[in-house]
Amino acid sequence: MSPERQGNGAAGKGFIRVTALMTSVMDLHVRIALQEADKEKRRLIGAGVFLAMGAGLASMATIALQLVLLLWLRDHFGLSWIQACLAITAIDAVLATLCLRLGGQMLKGPYLPQTMAGLTRTTRALTGRF
Repeated sequence: MSPERQGNGAAGKGFIRVTALMTSVMDLHVRIALQEADKEKRRLIGAGVFLAMGAGLASMATIALQLVLLLWLRDHFGLSWIQACLAITAIDAVLATLCLRLGGQMLKGPYLPQTMAGLTRTTRALTGRF
């Protein structure tokens, strides 16, 4: 065999080993994530039910509050129905924007602890730092 062919074979085997290692690491991370999800399933379902109930009740309270605010704006400031509705709509738009911005910030980087530990170990192993 020529030296060129031996070099390509070694490079190919190295690539296959790295690919197999990466596949194994990803399988490990998926297994850990599935185990964590199974442990948390009951808690998450219960939390989802209570969050849905709370969201429904909060929606009804918000609608009632807006009706009261609409009547108060109309009576107190002498606004027409259209003007009072526009004022409430503007307040709602500002509050919705703030809530969406805060929610978007809270969603950044939700990593589970075991997954982060596994990624750290894998990165250290691949870069040669133990």
